[in-house]
This record gives sequence, C-alpha cells and structure tokens, in this order.
Amino acid sequence: LERALENGHTLVIENIGESIDAMLSPVIQRATIKRGRILYVKLGDKEVEFNEDFRLYLHTKLSNPHFPPEIQAETTLINFTVTPSGLSDQLLSLVVRKEREDLAELAESLVKQQNAFKIKMKELEDSILEMLANAE
Repeated sequence: LERALENGHTLVIENIGESIDAMLSPVIQRATIKRGRILYVKLGDKEVEFNEDFRLYLHTKLSNPHFPPEIQAETTLINFTVTPSGLSDQLLSLVVRKEREDLAELAESLVKQQNAFKIKMKELEDSILEMLANAE
C-alpha cells in the first residue's frame, strides 16, 4: 500500500467483507496534507507521500454489500453480477436497436418517462405526508 501510494500505482484489495480496515479511511477519503508541493496521507501512525495517479480498487464477493455511509459517499460501487433476465434484456435491446431503431428509441423514451413519473410520485407522496404531519 505504501509503495503504491508513493509511486502512483493501482492497488486492488480483494475479498473484503462488509467492514473495511480503519487504516484505509484516510486513503479512501483522500485526506491529504500538503507540505510545500508534496501531498502526504496519514497511513496508520506515519505519513506517506501521496501520488495523484494512485488508484484503489476494493473487491468483494458479497452479492449486496452494505458499507458504512462515509465509505459509500467516497467510493463508486459497481455491481458486476449478471443475471439471466438482465442478460436477456440487454440482448433483446441490442437486437431491437439493430432491427427497428424507432422501437428502441421509443422504449428508451418510455423508460425515461417512467423514471420521471416515479420521481414525481415520490415527491407527491412526500408532500402529502408533510401536509398530513403539519395538519392540525
């Protein structure tokens, strides 16, 4: 970890659980200290030089990991799980786009419209609940 931080290498930590070592928190948060032109990050009880090219990838085999909110706010979660229905939908979408681009565009616009409706419905529900809570 120290060498990767100093030299700007990529580091992959595999098979992490739902808890992440507290020593990694300053690295994940990129809590750097600037002295002159050099950036340092606190790693345990010592400060290590921080190279801007450093990348950290955390890998887990958990299907639906629940990390602390401060970790989720500082990282990007990518789910590589492939399900048969998801793969089928992707392939169908590719075939439809190839055969009938107009139908693919219509389907895409309908999905966007559906998502907008869900957002609007959530806003309306929140508004109604707020009015009910404030009613005398």
